[in-house]
Amino acid sequence: MAATETIPVVDLGPYLAGEPGALDRTAKELHFALTEIGFYFIVNHGIAREKIRRVFDEVKRFHAQPLEKKLALKIDEHTTGYMPMRGNTLRTSTVQSNTKPNLNEAFFVKRELPPDHPDVLANRRFRGANRWPDLPGFRETVIDYCNDLERLVQKMVRLYARALDLPAEYFDAAFQDPQFSLRMTHYPPQEGPAVDEFGLAPHTDTSFLTLLAPNDVPGLSIRTQSGKWIDAPAIPDAYVVNGGQMLQRWTNDFFLATPHRAVNRSGGERYALPFFCDSNIDWPVAAVPTTIGPDRPLKYPTTYYTDYMIWYQKRNYDVLNEAQAAD
Repeated sequence: MAATETIPVVDLGPYLAGEPGALDRTAKELHFALTEIGFYFIVNHGIAREKIRRVFDEVKRFHAQPLEKKLALKIDEHTTGYMPMRGNTLRTSTVQSNTKPNLNEAFFVKRELPPDHPDVLANRRFRGANRWPDLPGFRETVIDYCNDLERLVQKMVRLYARALDLPAEYFDAAFQDPQFSLRMTHYPPQEGPAVDEFGLAPHTDTSFLTLLAPNDVPGLSIRTQSGKWIDAPAIPDAYVVNGGQMLQRWTNDFFLATPHRAVNRSGGERYALPFFCDSNIDWPVAAVPTTIGPDRPLKYPTTYYTDYMIWYQKRNYDVLNEAQAAD
C-alpha cells in the first residue's frame, strides 16, 4: 500500500524523553502525516495502559445505566451531558449528504470548573459546570484522565509548531489553558447493510487536535487524499491522532482535516473515547505566518471557538435543537 494510504505510526518516546534532535525528527514525521494523510498513530505517549482501561470501564458502566438515569443528564447548550441514541445528524459534512441520525449515544465532559468560577457563574457558553452521574469513582477517573491528555497535548503542540517551521514555543501560550471535550461514546452493533446509516457518518472534526484512545474493537475508517476509504487497524496502546477544521484555520489549509467515519461491524458493543482539544477559548484562531504568502493567500477570517461551535452545534445536534424548540 502506498505511504499516503497507510496511517503512519509516530514514536513519541525519544521526544518526550528529551533526546537531542528528537523534536525536529518527530516534527518531520508529523509534517508528512498532516500534509499527506491527516491521521497518525502515536506510541510511547506516556498514558498508562491501566489508566486507559479504567476509563473504558467507567464508560461502559455509564452506558449500562437505565435510560432515565442518563436522560437526567441530557446534553445542554454547553455540549456537556448525555446525548441519546440518534441524537445528532451530521449536516456539515462535505463528503456525505442525506445521512440518517448517527447510531450512537455519548456522554460529554469539558474542563472541570468549580461552581464559583466566573465563567460558570456567568453561564458562559461552553464553560458551564459538568454534570456527573451518581457512579462512585466515575468523576475522579475521568478528570484524572483528561488532565493527563491535556498535559500530553501541551507537549505535542511543540511538534506542530516545528512541523510548521515555527519556534517550538509558538503555541505554548495559546494552549496554556486549552478548551477540550471528552466524548464517551457507545456504538451498538450494526447488522447488515443500512443505506446512509452509520455509527458516525463521514465527517471532519472541528478540533485543532483529536486524540482517540487505543481500542481493541475496530470501527474507524478514514478517506485518503485519493478518495479511497481505509480501515484504521487496532494497534495495541496506540492513540489515533487527527486534526480538524480549527487546524485548517490555524494552518490556512496547509494541514489536513481528513474525513472519517465509524461503523460497528464487530458483532458486539463498541466504545470510543475521542478527546477534542483546542486553544484557549478566547484565543483568536488565525493562520500562522509560515502558511501565508504571495502564492498562498489567506483563506479564512479570524475565528473564535465560541462563535464557530455555536454555528456547528446548531447544524448538527438534533437533540439540542428539539429542546430549544420546546422552550
